[in-house]
Order: sequence, then structure tokens, then C-alpha cells
Amino acid sequence: MSGTAAAARLPDLLSARGAVLVFLVFAFTYFLSALVRAITATLSPTLSQEFALTPGHLGLLAGGYFFGFALTQLPLGNWLDRHGPKRVVLAFLGLAVLGCVAFALADSFAGLLAARVLTGMGLSACLMAPLTGFRRWFAPTTQLRANSWMLMTGSLGMVAATLPVQWLMPVMGWRGLFWSLAVLLLLSMAVIFSAVPRWRTEPHPHTDNEPVESGYGLVWRNAYFRTMVPVGFVNYGGMVAVQTLWAGPWMVKVAGYTPGEAAGGLFAINLSMLTAFWLWGVVTPRLSHRGLRPEVLIGWGLPSSLLVIAAIVLLGDRAGWPVWALFCVSSTFVALSQPAVALALPPQAAGRALSAYNLVIFAGVFLLQWGIGLAIDALSVFGWDEATRYRGAVALFGLCCLAAYAAFWRGWRRIERDRAATLGA
Repeated sequence: MSGTAAAARLPDLLSARGAVLVFLVFAFTYFLSALVRAITATLSPTLSQEFALTPGHLGLLAGGYFFGFALTQLPLGNWLDRHGPKRVVLAFLGLAVLGCVAFALADSFAGLLAARVLTGMGLSACLMAPLTGFRRWFAPTTQLRANSWMLMTGSLGMVAATLPVQWLMPVMGWRGLFWSLAVLLLLSMAVIFSAVPRWRTEPHPHTDNEPVESGYGLVWRNAYFRTMVPVGFVNYGGMVAVQTLWAGPWMVKVAGYTPGEAAGGLFAINLSMLTAFWLWGVVTPRLSHRGLRPEVLIGWGLPSSLLVIAAIVLLGDRAGWPVWALFCVSSTFVALSQPAVALALPPQAAGRALSAYNLVIFAGVFLLQWGIGLAIDALSVFGWDEATRYRGAVALFGLCCLAAYAAFWRGWRRIERDRAATLGA
């Protein structure tokens, strides 16, 4: 294909320099959002002591962020397709600044929870906005790499939420940390305003000549989207729930770590995730060129995470941060589903496709974070000690992961049969 023809088919494609700049700007913002998301795991001992929080309270507090996240996803998708990433993310980040300020000022559990919900709403566009832009601005193979490297910057934010936060606590206190985060989010808004290109709203004759249905009907009816829903909700959502909350309390309550050692363990877990996503960014374009589609990689790779979660339950107090890191890393296969869902639908519906799938993921995070905490509390009916109740709750989570993978497997094999039938016709 000639360069002129390629430009006609991809009218919004950015130059290499422009693409790098846009990626870095959004990556900085997503780094901050991941730091804010994960910080409750490191602060959980301090907040539990100051506000007398039970495991159920702690799970609800951490999950409140994801509840706020989930509330905005459906309108967010429509707004992204209509108004573009720049305008939408700037409006949402204003809410995130208010949420961080409210958390810094909170003097009760209810105040903390309301602030976390508001913060989750405000930061809910920090990944969907760039991924929607990448659908138009980047070539398809570059989108897979950019998605993995955005998740890598998110892991970097989670790394920053562990030991660095632990080191800053004696100096700034947890309230001072949230004031600082509010200032950094304001800085990211200024950078986005100056660097991100405007969104083309007028139709392009070479690419937008076929009308695309409004609303979410075309997304929910898409067979590929529905196939990815079970693993997005349980396996992806569960990975995030563990990474951002439950790995920390497990290390303290079950493995016998001190809070400082647990922060070090979370640092190592998130560093492992960072490395995994960097590697995915390196290899996914090559795997794509070889015909290894995301659903194939998920189908054969994700079962490794099921084996690891079973090992965690069996090991009990011997399951420290290395085993949890292995679980999180082996779960990253499912992260390939996110850009794949966007590519399965027309570019004009990318915002809706991504936001609908993100709703699935973060609804899963909220329910699993809260559900694991409730299970830990509820299993006391058997007279089990706290460490045993943690193991029981993780075992229940593992069974949910297995059921979700089985549902994905059925949908995946159906897609493979349909594809073979189409090629044979």
C-alpha cells in the first residue's frame, strides 16, 4: 500500500514524535492514578489503627475507588467517542483533585469512603482516554504495545505506592501525601491541556463512510466482547484486587510480615508486574505478526494463574510476596483482552467498547475486594483463626477464577469454530 493510501485509511495517525509525546503525557497521568489507586494497600495498617477498620471495612474502602470507577464507565464511553480524550480527561481529573483533598480532610470512615468514591470517578478516564485516542492515533500493532506499556506505567505507580509511600509517611503523614497528590494531578491537567491533540468530530470520507450504531447495543451484542467478560470480571478484576489490597494484609496476617516488610513485598510484586507489562509491550507486536491472537494467548496462558492461587492456599503462611508476585504476573495474560476488545469493534465505537469492558473489570475489582473482606469476616462462624479465614477466602476466590476461565473457554472455542468455518467457506 502506498503512503498516500495508508494516510487515507488512517487519517488521524500521528507522527512518531507526536505519538511518543502523547503517550508520555498520558502515561504520567496514569502513573498518578495507579499510585492513588494502590496507596490504600500500603496505608491499610495506619488507617485500620486510626479509624478502627475491620477487614470488611478495609475491603469496602479500597473497593469504593472502583465503585466510583464503575459508576462513570457507560457515560464515559459515549463522551469519549463524542468529545475526545482531551476534553473528557480534563473534566474528570478535576473531580480527582477534589477527591484527594476530601480524603486528606476526612475524619471518619464515611468521609474516607465518600472521598475514595469521588476519586475513583475522577480517575476513571485516565486509561480509557488514551486507549480511545490510540485507536485512532496509532497503528493496530502499536496499540497492543502502547496498551501494555500504559499498564507498565500503572505498575510503576503501584511501585511508587509501596516503599516510597512508606518512607514518606513519617515526613508527610498520610494526609500530607494526599495533598501532594492533588497538586500533582493539577500539574498533569496542565500538561494534557498543552500537549494532547484535539479530537476530530467531523466524519472522514475514507474511514467513517459507514454509519455506526449509537449507544452500547453493538458492544453488548458482540460475541468477542461477551467472550472476554468472564475473565475480565473475575480474573482481571481479581488480579487488580489482590495487587491493590489483599496481598498486603495477607503478608501481615498470614505470612507474619511486619508492615514495613509488607510494603517491601508490595514493592517487589509491583516491580514484577512492571517488568511483565514491559515484556508484553516488547513481544506482542511480534506475536501478532505470527498470528498469535490475544484470545489464544489467554486461553493457553491464564491457567497458570489458577495453579498459583491453589499453591497459595496450600502453602498458607509460607506464601509470601514471591508467590503472590507469580500469581499477578501469570494473570497478566488477561490484560491482552483490553486492546483486543477495542480492535474487535469499529474505531467510532472504541470509547464505548473500552469503557464497557472497563466497567466489567472494575465492577469485578469492587465486588472481589469487598467480597474477599466479607468472606474473611464471615468464615469466623466456623471458629477459624484469622490466618485460616484468609486462606478460605482466597480458596473461594480461586474457585471463582476457575469458573470464569471455563466460561471463557467455551466462548473462545466457539469463536475458533466460527473463524474456521468462515475461512473454509
